[in-house]
Order: sequence, then C-alpha cells, then structure tokens
Amino acid sequence: MANRSTANSIDEYIAGFPPETQKVLEELRALIKASAPDATETISYAIPTFDLNGKHLVHFAGYERHVGLYPAPSGLEAFKKDLKPYKSGKGSVQFPLGQPLPKDLIHRIVEFRVEQNTGNASKIGRDYVLRMLGGRSP
Repeated sequence: MANRSTANSIDEYIAGFPPETQKVLEELRALIKASAPDATETISYAIPTFDLNGKHLVHFAGYERHVGLYPAPSGLEAFKKDLKPYKSGKGSVQFPLGQPLPKDLIHRIVEFRVEQNTGNASKIGRDYVLRMLGGRSP
C-alpha cells in the first residue's frame, strides 16, 4: 500500500487503502467528477481535492470506518436537513463504510458548490428551498 500522506495524485492516495475502501473512494471520486465535469483533480492538505476556477471545490478522504466529504460549511448548511442521518462537522460529513453512498445527495452538494464557485449559488439555493417547501415561496 502507498503512503497516503505523501501521495502526489488521487490514484496514489486511493491505492493506500484496503480494497473495500478503495472501491468506495473511487465511487465518491466518480460522483464528484460527474457532478463537476470541469473541475480538476489535485492533492491539497494531503487529501484528494477538486478545484474549479482556481478555487477548492470539494475535498474527500478515506478513514478506517468512513469516507469524508469536505464541501466547505456553505455546502453543508444548504443541505442540513438531508444530512441529519450522517455525522457532520462545520465543513465535513462522514459516510460510513459498509453503507451505500447517498449518490443524489452528494451530487446536489457538489452541484451547489459548483454554482457557488461560478456565482450562481443564489439560484440553486432558491430552487432548493422551493423544492423543500413543495414549490411554495417562503
């Protein structure tokens, strides 16, 4: 296994995990790529990172019992209700290994971060609130 803390690429980082964790990390990576096709991959803070327009979009990481997604506090705040089943912090959420990743939720979080990055966050935020209210305005 590769040393994750010195990985120079996301492939190298993922290779440092057991096969079961590698599979989940690759799935998370693919979800992020599909949700942010123009983002570029890098390693930042010793973990996989997707950048867009020269700014960090989201980070992700593997751990012994979970994978973590780091979409910045704003990326979590907008989905607070949907994230209730998961352990989360100010700018992170943990998805337990052995449970399916919430693909739709991850897609919406990354899409929201893309919109923030490109300056369209108010529209996606408004659309999200309207969906949560069943189409009614607040």
